[in-house]
Amino acid sequence: MTKTILITDDEQDIRDMLAYNLTREGFATETAANGREALEKLEIAPVSLIILDIMMPEMDGFEACRAIRSNPKTANIPVLFLTARAGEVDQIVSLELGADDYVQKPVSPRILVARVKSLLRRFERSEQAAPAENEKIVSAGVKIDRSSYKVFVNDKETFFPRKEFELLYFLAAHPGRIYKREVLLDEVWGRDTFVVERTVDVHIFKVREKLGNYGKRIETVKGVGYRYILES
Repeated sequence: MTKTILITDDEQDIRDMLAYNLTREGFATETAANGREALEKLEIAPVSLIILDIMMPEMDGFEACRAIRSNPKTANIPVLFLTARAGEVDQIVSLELGADDYVQKPVSPRILVARVKSLLRRFERSEQAAPAENEKIVSAGVKIDRSSYKVFVNDKETFFPRKEFELLYFLAAHPGRIYKREVLLDEVWGRDTFVVERTVDVHIFKVREKLGNYGKRIETVKGVGYRYILES
């Protein structure tokens, strides 16, 4: 099945260039000139991956990514930021908002296509990663269902965007084991993606917040990392 890439950038020539090169590689493409238009297109038809520029009129990439991750229908679509803005702050903000990769302009079409393919492969692997016997992790008050990407807290479904879900699932699937931040980065975000360690801390905070009273099950081991305490 042909995968569709939504290219969102306010520069027409960049949209055309990316669409041309992705089409040559066998992808279908849709384009949008700003974040608001991208969200409208996502309501019409599903896509396999979203490329987002940061600096755009009407709605910038940060706002669009926040909206994408807060909507259960689009929360699990891979997002790749493509921007001319340099600096670690933008990279950190992008990843903390739930972006999956970050590419700085100018970028060669060949590199961009390679990153798109790599990101899609990573998501396909994550869909098949968990063995059947670990599809559901149940402890007092919390149920994590890997087959449907759903979390239930006190029998009430609680929405977790993909990265937050994968972080929670990975820790809960290995209860009691301490994981360093760099290991969690490799396991959840992938070895070929630049992510700073602070991103893990931010996602842990969000996961704990959504777990409510059960958030304390994710323990911080000072100077080392995190572990999940599984209660029966």
